[in-house]
Amino acid sequence: MATEPNGQELTRWKIHGERLVDDTRRDRVSIASVELPDGVKFEQWVFRIRPAAMMAVLDDQDRVLMLWRHRFIIDRWVWELPGGYVNPDEDPAVTAAREVEEETGWRPLDVEPLGLLQPIVGSADAENRLYVARRSEYIGEPADINEAERVAWIPLDTVRERILKGEIVGAASQVALLHILAFYR
Repeated sequence: MATEPNGQELTRWKIHGERLVDDTRRDRVSIASVELPDGVKFEQWVFRIRPAAMMAVLDDQDRVLMLWRHRFIIDRWVWELPGGYVNPDEDPAVTAAREVEEETGWRPLDVEPLGLLQPIVGSADAENRLYVARRSEYIGEPADINEAERVAWIPLDTVRERILKGEIVGAASQVALLHILAFYR
């Protein structure tokens, strides 16, 4: 049993089992039989999603490199940071840099970790590794034409307004950008 530093025992939900609903190369969906510390039992959908990595690329004009793309699940056009799923046995920083190059045509330089994000911890294990690059070099047109309608350098001083207007809605993009606004300027 886990305990607090003061010796107090921590309560923990009990998992009595999970039954698989679907298993693909990116996602695993199941239904867990759960019991709360007070004895209440219920079933909970569980999503285990392959880890992803995302990068905020900054320039010397106080801008961030972003993608304008349509997300069919929410049927909206949104600004997002480049990123993608981490391949098995791949360093997430390498994934993030590769995705920036493929999706934008820019090579990130001076890459640093920003942190780890779990966007929907009540229902999913969907680890997102966040990175920042303080410089980049243009290497050519994006290799993947399916990723974005356009690639643009967005002034950092417009990020909060874009979030309020619903133009930046992705959790990982918001967390990375708000972290940069708070600590990297």
